[in-house]
Amino acid sequence: MMDWITSIEGTETGQHVAMLLALTSALAHALFGALQKGRHDPWLTRGAIDISYGVMALPIALFVFPLPDAQLWAVMVGVFVIHALYKYLMAMAYTRGAYTVVYPVVRGCGPIFTVLGAGIVFGETFSGVQWAGTALLSAAILGLALYNLRGETVDRATLLSALGFAVMTGAVVSLYTVYDAWGIRLAENAFTFLAWFFVVDGLTLFPWIALRRWRRMADPPAPGPLMARGVLGGLIAFVSFSPVMLATRLDSVGEAAVLRETSPVFAAAIGWIFLRETVGPVRAGLMALIAAGAVIVELGG
Repeated sequence: MMDWITSIEGTETGQHVAMLLALTSALAHALFGALQKGRHDPWLTRGAIDISYGVMALPIALFVFPLPDAQLWAVMVGVFVIHALYKYLMAMAYTRGAYTVVYPVVRGCGPIFTVLGAGIVFGETFSGVQWAGTALLSAAILGLALYNLRGETVDRATLLSALGFAVMTGAVVSLYTVYDAWGIRLAENAFTFLAWFFVVDGLTLFPWIALRRWRRMADPPAPGPLMARGVLGGLIAFVSFSPVMLATRLDSVGEAAVLRETSPVFAAAIGWIFLRETVGPVRAGLMALIAAGAVIVELGG
């Protein structure tokens, strides 16, 4: 498998595969993001998800793929720090604002920051048409947040705090996207990086934060349903994060990041098809603009 991936890096086939991987990640990310909202505390949900994918990845990392070399272990330290910061900011945003407002702000800020970061680190360049597509996609996602905000009743201070954390989270999303792309390109075997990414990211911090928080609750949720949610989230996380990281090894980091941010379109489609949610003309129009922005980026290169 790794030999085939190496053989298509930088080729037209690699570009097509990267596009499919990024879109797969977008679909899974819509499901993954929804799991962090709901009746459970976001800190507890995140901890349950992390320990689930960490435990599932550990035997694969130890016995299936080659162990990381010293250089890759150093990269993993950065993975731990950046992703811990991301999860902290994401949880802080979710505890202050509605998912339907916070999530689009995070995803809307990410593409522009990522394209800029990929230009600095990898020397990638976007054409004027691609920048226009990125701006259209980001503006439409942020427009979705504004539209969803109409139905929320929160005080100004709480709203500003939630939006501030959401913007910071979007910046860190771009940071980890570029950093992870650098790491997976540095690794001789991409699957070694992916397997140890889930181990390091999953078992080192947030499960222990969640456990401590759960023990201190006056009325903690039952661990069974919480862990069931965690296992499901862990499985989705593999499909959410692995494909886009492989896509950044095969092709442009910026283009992969933009395609991943079509996840709100998939989220709306899932809600409409399976949950019978009403989309409405405004949301449908914004979804169309998000999709159009992604198409422009792909065709404008």
